[in-house]
Amino acid sequence: MEKRWQVVLCVGAPLILAVVELFHPHPPRDLLMLDIKPWLFVHYAQVLLFPLTALAVATLVRGHTGFCALLCRIAAFVFGITYIAFDTAAGLVTGILVKAANASSAPDTWRTAIDTVWLNPIIGGAPAPFLAIFGSVALSIATIAAAVSLKRSGSSWAPLILLVLSSFGIAIFKTHAWPGGPVTFGGIALAAAWLMWEKGSRARQV
Repeated sequence: MEKRWQVVLCVGAPLILAVVELFHPHPPRDLLMLDIKPWLFVHYAQVLLFPLTALAVATLVRGHTGFCALLCRIAAFVFGITYIAFDTAAGLVTGILVKAANASSAPDTWRTAIDTVWLNPIIGGAPAPFLAIFGSVALSIATIAAAVSLKRSGSSWAPLILLVLSSFGIAIFKTHAWPGGPVTFGGIALAAAWLMWEKGSRARQV
């Protein structure tokens, strides 16, 4: 039977992240019109939840050896650090600047600073920042590697296919707001719960 902390981490972290992402506002064309309270709440929460979700994916292959298990851990780590960096800049820094701009007597004078961060090709929020793309690819590599390792240890195809397909949600929808984030992380949480239930069932039959 899986240890309770593993179940809480592997299912709870991506599930909570999926729920938080439901409240992620889509950025308007005019960033000064950003719904700032939910925007900042979601991005502060994600600073903790992205690395926890990366750890959750890596924990799925806890105790496994071999190249695929190692690749899963490395790729999950890369996802965690790239998404923290990306989301801190594109999310928190942008949000803090917008909040300060709207609290000032001349919000338009802040546009250059806001756009400098938001349109940065590496850490910005639009149109296709490198860290966001790189992190999304790393997450998919981590789940594919985990699936191969878990299949070799006896897991069935259905939860593994769900695990892998879910990881492409952000890339397909090009956002970790709805629907990309909830689909991705909700699917990972469901797959993790399924895999752990399946593993527990096999252990009880031995």
